[in-house]
Amino acid sequence: MTSPKGKRAVSAAAKGGEAPEGPSQENPGAAFHYRPGQSMGYLLRDCYRSLAKSLEVRIARHGVKMGQWFLLRELWEEDGLTQRELSERVGIMEPTTVVAIRGMVKDGVVTRERDTKDRRKLRIHLTAKGRRLKNKLLPFASEVNAIATRHMSEDEIRQFRELMNRMKRNMAEAEPG
Repeated sequence: MTSPKGKRAVSAAAKGGEAPEGPSQENPGAAFHYRPGQSMGYLLRDCYRSLAKSLEVRIARHGVKMGQWFLLRELWEEDGLTQRELSERVGIMEPTTVVAIRGMVKDGVVTRERDTKDRRKLRIHLTAKGRRLKNKLLPFASEVNAIATRHMSEDEIRQFRELMNRMKRNMAEAEPG
């Protein structure tokens, strides 16, 4: 950890003492804050939970579950993806994707069709009903984002996105293996 004067600082935890306190008057921008509700992970999780809950309530009126929402978002961008491609893009396990798709087929939102070149693959295609949901559901996402970013300037929103993407890259680079 580097102090504001550029000298290497040794944390109390590294010396065998108490856990670092995190942001203070001397170092208000410290990334780590061990107090519940103040660490980066807690704050990100709490914000995500609030955003997701708010969106979930809105899309449920149209019979769409949160897990299905992420799949629909990908299919609206590129219809005809395989189950594996959907799982990878959304970041969920394939068995979870299969269950979600099964419900979407039952609801008439998507169809599963064998790939014409590789019969082992199932391609997921939106139905007319699934395509119509885009214009009904995307405004809800816009509304929730507007609520979350209320009292933020466009520049602050841009900076926030840049910072979140940087954190995402940092974590991807630090992944073992």
